[in-house]
This record gives sequence, C-alpha cells and structure tokens, in this order.
Amino acid sequence: MEVTNVTNIEYKKKKKRLSLVTKKKLSDMALSALSSATSRIGDLLTEEAKFLWGVEEQVERLQTELRWMQSFLSLKDADARQGEDERIRMWVSEIRELAYDAEDVVEAFALKIGSRRKGGFSNAIKRYACILKEGRLLHQTRSKIEKIIARITDLTRRLQTYGIKELRDREGSSYSNVRRESRRPYPHIMEHNIVGFNNEIKELVSVVVDDEENSHQIVAICGMGGLGKTTLAKKVYNHSQVRDHFNHFAWVYVSQQFRKKAVWKEILSSCKKTLKEDKNRDEKFAKELCNFLEHNKCLVIFDDIWSIEAWDSLKAAFPWKESKTSSKILLTSRNTQVASDAGGVRYLLVLKCLEEKDGWELLQRTAFPDGDFPDFGLDGKKEELGKDMVEHCGGLPLAIIVLGRILATKNNSFDVWQKVSEDVKSYLKRGKDQRPEDVLALSYDDLPPYLRPCFLYLSHFPEDYEISVARLIQLWIAEGIVSSKQKEENGGKILEDEAECYLNELVERCMIQVRERDEATLKIKTVQMHDLMRELCLSKAKQENFLFIMEKSISYPQGNNVLSSTISRVRRVTAHHFLRIQRIKSPHLRSLLIFDEFISEESLRWHLPLTMKNYIDNHENDNRNPLYYIVLLLGLFLLLPKIREIWTYMFDKFKLLRVLDFEGHGGFAGRKFPSDVVDLIHLRFLSLRDLQFCRSKVPSSLGNLRCLQTLDLRFKGGFFDSIHVPNVIWRMEQLRHLYLPQKCKRRTKLKLGTLRNLQTLVNFNTKSCYVNDLLNLTNLRELEIRGPFNIEDFKVDSDNPAIIGSKCLQSLSIFHERKDSRHFALLLSSCVCKLSLYEDIGKLPEYHHFSKDITYIYFYRSNLEEDPMPTLEKLPKLRILKFSHLAFKGKEMICSAVGFPRLDSLSLVYLPNLEEWKVDQGAMPALRFLEIAHCRKMKMLPDGLSFIITLQKLAIESMPKAFIDKVGKGGEDFYKFQHVPSITFQNCDDVSPIVLNKKLPLILSIREQTNEVNKAICIV
Repeated sequence: MEVTNVTNIEYKKKKKRLSLVTKKKLSDMALSALSSATSRIGDLLTEEAKFLWGVEEQVERLQTELRWMQSFLSLKDADARQGEDERIRMWVSEIRELAYDAEDVVEAFALKIGSRRKGGFSNAIKRYACILKEGRLLHQTRSKIEKIIARITDLTRRLQTYGIKELRDREGSSYSNVRRESRRPYPHIMEHNIVGFNNEIKELVSVVVDDEENSHQIVAICGMGGLGKTTLAKKVYNHSQVRDHFNHFAWVYVSQQFRKKAVWKEILSSCKKTLKEDKNRDEKFAKELCNFLEHNKCLVIFDDIWSIEAWDSLKAAFPWKESKTSSKILLTSRNTQVASDAGGVRYLLVLKCLEEKDGWELLQRTAFPDGDFPDFGLDGKKEELGKDMVEHCGGLPLAIIVLGRILATKNNSFDVWQKVSEDVKSYLKRGKDQRPEDVLALSYDDLPPYLRPCFLYLSHFPEDYEISVARLIQLWIAEGIVSSKQKEENGGKILEDEAECYLNELVERCMIQVRERDEATLKIKTVQMHDLMRELCLSKAKQENFLFIMEKSISYPQGNNVLSSTISRVRRVTAHHFLRIQRIKSPHLRSLLIFDEFISEESLRWHLPLTMKNYIDNHENDNRNPLYYIVLLLGLFLLLPKIREIWTYMFDKFKLLRVLDFEGHGGFAGRKFPSDVVDLIHLRFLSLRDLQFCRSKVPSSLGNLRCLQTLDLRFKGGFFDSIHVPNVIWRMEQLRHLYLPQKCKRRTKLKLGTLRNLQTLVNFNTKSCYVNDLLNLTNLRELEIRGPFNIEDFKVDSDNPAIIGSKCLQSLSIFHERKDSRHFALLLSSCVCKLSLYEDIGKLPEYHHFSKDITYIYFYRSNLEEDPMPTLEKLPKLRILKFSHLAFKGKEMICSAVGFPRLDSLSLVYLPNLEEWKVDQGAMPALRFLEIAHCRKMKMLPDGLSFIITLQKLAIESMPKAFIDKVGKGGEDFYKFQHVPSITFQNCDDVSPIVLNKKLPLILSIREQTNEVNKAICIV
C-alpha cells in the first residue's frame, strides 16, 4: 500500500535507467536457449553418435561455437551505454534463434537416420534401398550446419562492428538495483490511507513486545510486491506501544549490492553507538553489534531483503541461538524462504490481497482524500463501477491506490468513473509515482536465469486459469526449459523433482499463488497467477517474443495477413479461443496449446450449405424426427474433409513441433486421428484428451515418435467408447507419463516393460496390458488401475511377492469391479504414500501387508464387512483416512487407545449401517478435522472425542434430528466437543433420501457424463 514519492525529474531519470535492467534479462533468456541447445546436442553426441556418423565433425564444431557463445553471455553483457534497447533485443533474438535452429537440425538428422542405422537384416536392406536419399539428407544437414556456423561468425562480427562491448558482472549487477533504489522507503513518512491491517498490526505488535523466554526474536512479513509489507512494518515501527517498549531503533533498507559492514555500522549509528575508524575488521563490527544488541532492548527493521545469501552475510552479528536478548528483528521480503532460513525463533506473517470490502474502502479513501469517510455520496451505479475496478486490481493495495489517485485528479462524474472502469489495465500504467507493473517487475528482475523461462511459460494459460502442476512440469520438461546438471542415470536429480524445485521457488518468491495442495504429500497440486502478475508475465513474454497468444479480442482488419505476419515470427502459440490453424505460418513452431474446442460450432456451421444449416437450426429441438438426424449425418460427412485439412496442414507445416496439447474442451476432431503424426519426429508432449473421433483407433505410426515423454490417449471415439491402441508404445523408450484410454477394445494388448523411464501410468489393467511388465517399471511413481486385474499369469517369488517393481511408488488408485482380495494384498506393500480404493474388497488384508510409510487412505464402496480400525490404527504415519459410500457395511467401529498416533483428518460419509462408534481415551491424539455425514443410524458421538484436545473443526452434514438434538448446544453430547473452535452443521434440519451420485468422486462423475456425450455424438 506504500507508494514512494518521487519528483518528476527523478522519475524521468528512473524511467530512462529502467531499460538497462531489461537488457540484462534479455541476454539471460538467450543464455537459457543456448544451455538447452548445447545440452541436447551433447546428449546426441554421446548417446547416439553412430546416428551422427557423417556429420559428427560439423556437429562437434557447432557445439563448440555454442559453448563459446554461452560462456560469453555468462561473463558479459551488452554495454547499455553504447546503444538502444531495440539493438539489444535483435542481438538476443538472433542468438536464441541460432540455438533453436542448431538443436532442430542436429536432432532431426539423428532421428531420421537413426531408424535406418539400427541393426538387423531388414534395416540394412531398407538403408541400401534409400542410400541416395540418405546421402542427400547428409549433404543437406552439413550445409545447414555450415550456414548456422556462418551466421554465428557474422553475428560475432556485427557485435564488434556495432560496439556492443564487454560489461563485467560487477558493472551489470548495478542494473538490478535501479528500481529498488527508486523505492527506498523512509520510516518517518507514513501512509495515512491504511485499510485492512488492523488485526495484523495488533498481532505483530504483541509479538514484537513479547519478552517471554520462548518469544519470537525474528519476525518476518512476506508477500508479493505491492501488498504493503513496508507500510505495515512502518506502522509497527512507529506504534506507541513499540516505542515505549524498546530503547533503541534502527531501520535499514537492504539494497542488492549492500556491504555488510556498512549495514552493521548504520545500525550502530542509529542506536547512537559509534566506533573509531581504525581499520576495523568485519569481525570487530559484528562482535560489537552483537554485544550491544544482547545488552540493550533494540528493534531493528531490515526492509526488502531479497535473497537468503543477503541474510546469511548479515546474521553473523545476530547469533541469538545461544544467547538471550530482549532485542528483536523485523524483516520484510518477497521471498518466504528468507524468513524460513532466518536463524533463531521466528514468526512469519504472509500477507494476502485485500477482500472486496476493504479494497472498496481503500479506493474511496484515496479517490476522495478530503471527503468525510465513509459517506462520500456515491450513487449505486458509481459504487458498482468502483467495486468493479477493485476486482480488476485483484485486491492488490498498490494498484487500488494508483487508481484512486488517478480518480482524485479528475472530476467526480459518472462518465469519468465509467471510462476508467472500462480500461483499468491502461490506467494502471499511467501512475505518476510507482506503477504496479514497475513494482512487480522487481520480482522478475530478481529471478535467476533458469527461472525466467519457467515464469514466462505461465503466460500460455488464460486469465484466472487454475494450472495443474503435474501438467505444467511435463510441459516445462518437454520444452527443454528444465534440465539437470547431472544425468538421471548417473545419479542426477530426476527432472520432475528439479522442476518441482523451480515451481516451489516461484511460489516462495510470491510470483504464483497456491490454489490446492495434495492431501497426502502436501505437494502443490494447482497454482494460479494474480491478474496483475499475469499482466507482467504477458508483457515480458511479448517483449521477448516468447510466444503468441490468440485471444478473442484480436481483430484482423486486413484479413489473415496481419495475424500471419505476427505468428510467423514466434515458436510458441497458445489459443485461448478457437483458432484456425491455417493462420499460423511459422515453420519453426515448437509448441501449440489449445484451450478451446478443436473446431468451433460456428466454424462447423459456416462450412455447411445454407439450406442445411437453416434446417438444423429450425429443428434442433425436434429430437424425435429421424430426418433431423439424417441431415446431421450428411452435414458431418461434408465437414470431414475440412477437418482433415486442418490435421494435414498441422503435420505438414509444423515439422519441429515438440508440444501439441489440446488442454481443455475437446470437441469433434474428425473421422480418426491421422497416421501423419509420424512426421512430428521432435514431439515430446502429445495430449488428445477429450477430443472426439468417429473411429476409435490409434494409428500404428505413433510408435515411431521416439522422443515422446508425455502421451495422453484419453480421447473419445466409436459407439461403445472403447479405443484400440496397437502394440507400439513399447518403442517409446523416453516415455515418462502415459495416460491410456479409460476403456480399450478387446484386441488391445500392450507391452510396456521397455518403458523404464515411466513415472505415471493411468488406466492400466491386465486385460489390455501384461501384469509382469509392472516389475520392469522401476521408476513408477503414480499407478492407476482401472478395470480387470488378474494375477493368474503372474509368477510370485516367495522372497519378493510384490507385483510392482518400483521402490518409489507414491500413489496407487484402484478402480475395480470384482471382488478379488488376492491381488490387493500383493499391491499394498508397494504403495508408499497415497492409496485410493474404488472397489469391493470385502475384507482388509493383515496389517503387515500395508506399507509403513503410507499417509493417506480413501475407501469408496469397498463394502468392508469387519471393522477396519484395528488394522488401520497400527499404521504409524497415517494422516488422512476417508470412508465414503458403503465403504463399511458393519454396525460398530472401535478406535482403541494409542491407535492412529498421527491421524490428522477422519471422514465418515454415507455409512448407512453404522450405529455405534467408540473412541477410547488416548486414541487419535493428533486429530484436527472430523467429518460425519449421512450416517443415519449413528446414535451419538463417542465419549472419547472430549479427550482429543487437538480437534479444530467438526463438520456434521445430513444427520437425523435425534442425533442433532444430542450434539446441539444444550444437548447431552455437547460437552464432548465444546472445546472445538469450529463446528458446522449442514442440511441437518430435514434429511432427504440420499442420492448416491450426489457424492460420486469427480473422476467417476466425469466418466458417466462422457459416456452420455459419446452416445449422442455417435448417434449423429
């Protein structure tokens, strides 16, 4: 909420200097592309050298040139004083294109020749038959590599000719301080319009003045830029209770290139403590400051600490782990990891965006600084416009203040407010002082080179889109954005783990927001971007030509020419709305993400004859008219060639495509998935999820895509919604994530034992696959079994009866229709963390069959006949346990003393036969959440709940009136849980009959809906 006052002259100087930061970041983007290219070429030289025979010398020379350029970028930067931004961008853009072209040429040759140079008599015959074609390809590849080397030489000459000189790190590093120095705060300058911080101020003041032995010595305020961290710190710093409590105060603004000795000296100076200038060493300063803080009551504010390294260099003067002191440190940072790594007992406050009510109040205070708050005489329409502006700001205080100050300079008319409301994004960029974009850009400026492409990649996703972390990581890896210093097979870090670290770092830097975490592992499941942070991301992506976004708002006054010229110069395209693929004219396209239907309904209708279109429009509600369906069928046949043209264009023009992702709405995609997909030899990521084809068959040519890492075949097709997958997937040895169709045809039988890199396997069953292959999938982390699972053909080793060979399996889900407990016991021991059962098992195996590390178990329609608690309560690390929809058929459950030592959450949902639940004293000592719903025969809550002092929330839903009368306030059972802070009752007044489908798991609900849609399409 704080906006630093900057004079007009200073602001003009600041804007002039801000461009210097951009130049350094652009070179880092080129460095990322070079790193990816040199790494991939190096892999090909070492792993597939035999396929590069004939061009090996040229490839090695090319790799050397790229490495030299990479070294140049890591040591030097363009001297910004010698030129303008456009020149730097052109230079960086050309370097990036050189890196991409080099990687594409070398990889294409290795992949095309590789299939012919394999051993075997048949391959030898094929090679001799195509000897002329191979010779021509060899010549073309040599020529292309020589041209790339010539381009590198020419680029080097131009760098020297046009004066882009060397700039050492020590010079370039000052660029990242430009924005920060312009925002240097002063503790005596207070912001008066402070809204929504009352509770936070009280909380922080109480923590800071607490002198108890176990009190917090280090307090941190964290959050994204513009939330008001510094403003809040000022309020605490100047609070009367704080001023009375401490004897000495120091406020230090930590710039990026600070000197620790100067910081320590500034603290001592603020505390009226001086040292003689007799060549004091760092150790003496640190010791003097440490002694002073130990024996005095001091409050030290470290404002805007950006890195862990900065704190590590300063903390030598604050060794409070071994000592007791009444002094306190309060620090502000955009990086939560800084606070987590700070030594001593610490207290962390993570700021959130303002609620709508507080945001609206802040806008009024700012727009009417002289008004009589809170009544400014605003009519209903103007208030509606104001709240709409606040919503566009996403609750970010700085953005709301900028808009408020703009409104304050204008007349208080409805037309003015409407004009600002209609173009909030534009007005936010007109701030006279600190624009939100400049403040948020500081976070981008601080990103290390390996995180910048990860952040920019988020610009692919539509506004307010909830991004699946698993899918995002797969896309990062497919694009080559994430790489490991050491190869996985040599003990290096798994790429997915490295990518997860990147994601966590972006979260810690408050650049993306966590929306959902996995209950079992607590890992981030989905993320989302704040609207203004997304605007920054889009701006940077556009500036660096990172991708082209096809949005509905784009207009084309000159037909296709404007769009074609734009798309032809990028390597990534994302379509948030329907996109005619033929508009893309870029032969170098690397990724295509589509978030809308494959082909829109409007486009389908546009290709139909007018008479047919009118008939369909007039009879769309006449479902019983056979002629209507005949016309629809004829229309479909007319459209099939048009849809085929789309696929043909895509496979013919985008030969370098690495990512093809139909991310969302599916839609009709033609007669069948074309076999021409074999032309996309560079493809790493292919998702056909939810697309609808007339024929339900995967082409055999798919097996020739040797580079595929992620394959999602969960599309729809045919009358019975079953898909035939030919036995070719075993060829894709690089495959890491495989999503098979939910239902395969009878003739489908897949060998998967060669996929040793596979980590995710969804919709596996023994009808379509071989159970013995699971032993070879040693890197498997997630397994979903859907359909038949028979173990008759499995040879059980008495010493090692496990069916799954992976030692790192984290999640096991079983959707099975028949009761067969034999396989269940063999599967259990392999599951490390998360177990979900959607099957009728009747009886639980013995305790020793379960993994001791399991933390999450979900039972759905398991029809357990015996009480499962005596077995499950022995699992030492179980945290979450859920029973749902006939998971247990018995009448009584008993949780004994010392059982469930770590259980955090327990859900009992629709157990219609459960009458009595007993909990002994000492059971579930760590329970925090309890849910009871639709257990209509349960008579009362167990007495043992009164001993569970950790219980924080009790949720009761759709229970009988007799039960509610007992547990309600004043009831005979109310004493059992009156210590629980949060108790909720839902739908308990009138218990209606239970509808099983009401609480079906999402995956099952989607499956049933999909079947209905498929039937309708197939009828057409």
